[in-house]
Amino acid sequence: MTRIHPLLIAGAALIALPFAIQAAGLTFTSATEVVVYGLACMGLNVLAGRTGLFSFGHGAWFGLGAYVAGLSSLAMGGAFWLPLLIAVGATALIAAAFGSVMLRRSGVYFSLMTLALSALGFSIAFRWTEVTGGENGLGGIDRPSFAGLDFEMSEPYYWLVAAIAFAMLVLLWRVNNSPLGTVLRAIRENEQRTRFLGYRVDRYKLAAFVLSASITALAGVLLLYKNRMTSAEPMSVVFSGELLAMVVIGGMRGFLGPALGALFYILFREYLSIYTDNWLFWFGLVFVGFVLFAHDGLIGIPGQIRRHLRPPPETHAAMAGRKAETHPLPAFLKPSDHVDGPLLVADGISKYFGGFKAVDEVSIAVRDRSLHALIGPNGAGKTTAFNLLSGLYEPSAGSLTLAGAPLSGRTPEEVSAAGLGRSFQITNLFPSLSVQENIRLAVQAASPRRMNPLIRAEGLEEVNDQTAQILDYAGLAGMETAEAASLSYGGQRLLDLGLALGNHPRILLADEPLAGLSVAERERIGRLLKALSADIPVLLVEHDIDRVFELADRVTVMNEGHVLLDGTVEETRSDPRVQEVYIGSGTSAVAARPRVSAAQDKVLLSLDGVNVSYGKSHILHDVSCALRQGEILALLGRNGAGKSTLLKALIGIAPVGSGEIRLDGTVVSGLSSAEMARSGISYVPQGRGLFAGMSVGENLELGRIKRRKGHGVHWTDERIFSYFPRLKERIDTPADYLSGGEQQMAAVARALAGDTRVLLLDEPFEGLSPAVVEQLFETFDRLRQEVSIVIVDHNLDLALTLSDRTVALERGSIIHEGPSAALASDIDLRRKVLWL
Repeated sequence: MTRIHPLLIAGAALIALPFAIQAAGLTFTSATEVVVYGLACMGLNVLAGRTGLFSFGHGAWFGLGAYVAGLSSLAMGGAFWLPLLIAVGATALIAAAFGSVMLRRSGVYFSLMTLALSALGFSIAFRWTEVTGGENGLGGIDRPSFAGLDFEMSEPYYWLVAAIAFAMLVLLWRVNNSPLGTVLRAIRENEQRTRFLGYRVDRYKLAAFVLSASITALAGVLLLYKNRMTSAEPMSVVFSGELLAMVVIGGMRGFLGPALGALFYILFREYLSIYTDNWLFWFGLVFVGFVLFAHDGLIGIPGQIRRHLRPPPETHAAMAGRKAETHPLPAFLKPSDHVDGPLLVADGISKYFGGFKAVDEVSIAVRDRSLHALIGPNGAGKTTAFNLLSGLYEPSAGSLTLAGAPLSGRTPEEVSAAGLGRSFQITNLFPSLSVQENIRLAVQAASPRRMNPLIRAEGLEEVNDQTAQILDYAGLAGMETAEAASLSYGGQRLLDLGLALGNHPRILLADEPLAGLSVAERERIGRLLKALSADIPVLLVEHDIDRVFELADRVTVMNEGHVLLDGTVEETRSDPRVQEVYIGSGTSAVAARPRVSAAQDKVLLSLDGVNVSYGKSHILHDVSCALRQGEILALLGRNGAGKSTLLKALIGIAPVGSGEIRLDGTVVSGLSSAEMARSGISYVPQGRGLFAGMSVGENLELGRIKRRKGHGVHWTDERIFSYFPRLKERIDTPADYLSGGEQQMAAVARALAGDTRVLLLDEPFEGLSPAVVEQLFETFDRLRQEVSIVIVDHNLDLALTLSDRTVALERGSIIHEGPSAALASDIDLRRKVLWL
């Protein structure tokens, strides 16, 4: 189907609008208002729809433009073009000054600052009577007369306004399709990834802010001459809200949607105000309706109906058009020279979060043309180290260099420009953009014309050529037009890697690139990374230890924020300290004490063929197991095996796609997490999740208040204090003032509070001192007499000794189930199940 260019539609609409308006019983004046408000909404949409920044105070720029033009016109004894240019120019300068401050905040904080700006502008305009006219407004403005035309009449003035508006639409169309415009869309979709591609996001947002304010100010100037006066009203919060409502109702994602919203607003106001003075109330209800049921606004309703009547074919899983051929690394990605020795060096880097040392004096040296693996158990500090290397965090101590150039304290944009590319543990894409647009954004970041607001982004031939080469190399050819969000999980992983390569990296940091992939995809991407490392060194974080040992040239092992070992694959494989981290030592004094089981024959909690997915990543595969009354069950497995996801499925946080979870014979899968908690299942998340600022007593009460349902043991404060006497002394202490051990006790106590029959523990011993670990271990051993427990913990000696049975997971499937005593006493069996 042939699509009509939006500018042709806009031109035809501007010509037909006054005649249609008159046929509806209105006048040229109403038609002029439609165009003026439409232009203001198009300006606002540069921020809201294009960049994802919601301004609740854009009326301030509308009113500022009107006042500056009005005062200039009066000072000149009547003029049009020069006051218009002065108003727009002054607004741009003032917007640049305010924007440089306001854009340091994002989200609701940015929106609140725009709201405050509008309130400030209204107050000044209303009270500065000698300049603005105060409540009487600024009048005495004459419409222009030039080129033999007198614009005092409504009809010729409409055509002047329409001509100016059309010129602005042409400008906005060029900007939207320019390199600058494509980056604004990227910021809207995923600001963090845009930064990691090397774009100075602050500059792009400031450019959008200034352009948006200037166009809105131009609309204010045109309304000034239309009304021959202005007042403080357009600077009010109410008017700013009406502008934003017009944008939403018209459709933020469609180019002409905001203008359509302005037309709807004028017609709604003109006709409904005949019948009621409270027309804004009804307009508000319409606005709520669009927010709830028509996310794409008026301009998106035809497509919404079409998709409902004729749903598009499902193509995301098969990726049928993909051409997964083997291609050599594109020449433009190959470094011009290599170095003998380390390329990326981290020397004693540390990161402290308050008193917690997430990374403590870690040193890593990645040699050129090598694949260096960074491994370690959950909580070892690997991701924090990655964030330090890539500029997301600033090191608390230590230094970073890339090819001898310092990286410490530099932003992600600067680190990227220096030559460090990064993929992410959770795929980090621009979801509503096509595959080709995603890669082009990455490649375009290196172009000197990446911020040009007028040329066509698709006209950059060098960028297009390099984009095509990366699509071929990454195995994405044939999928160029597919939306990134529609790809299968494997496709999204490939695209994430392609984005990192499109950044022209001198070194690549790959964060779990094989997670969630099929065997064939893991094999293919593993080979791709190994081949890539012959030209571009790769620092790889990966939980698949077998694959790491197959691919890596050198391995750094982290544990509890420190480097445990840095050596060859063989040194790592045979090192007893590394094996102890992953499979335990079997020599812990606490674990050596005999324990008496309280397990009974009755099955309390069971899973039957449970499958769980996060988006397109299939995490749990047909998991079936059971928990008996009084039993402690250990969930073990390598990092990323699905242990925490299984706990979240049991509490209702991770929705079960198929299969059943039964609690005491009743199906509970499909219930919300709140309903699961009320049924007697209690959850202690990794990281504790206490309510900071609230006392221990308030945390306990929040854990109890909705869970007195008679399902399981009823836990009063006295009963809790018998297990955690220290909490009685800390009952009025804010939770964030407690020590780490006390916080873990409070988290367990809050989970028990109320009525509990199953307790889920996710890494309860993580980050605690040996003395506190022993104390908690003994407490959990006593608790088996009261409740059934499922525990996930990387300290295998403790987990195996504490538990009655063990379920071991690998890639979301159960690979072993049996008595914990066998794994606790037989290190060879443990190595077979959990190591190699």
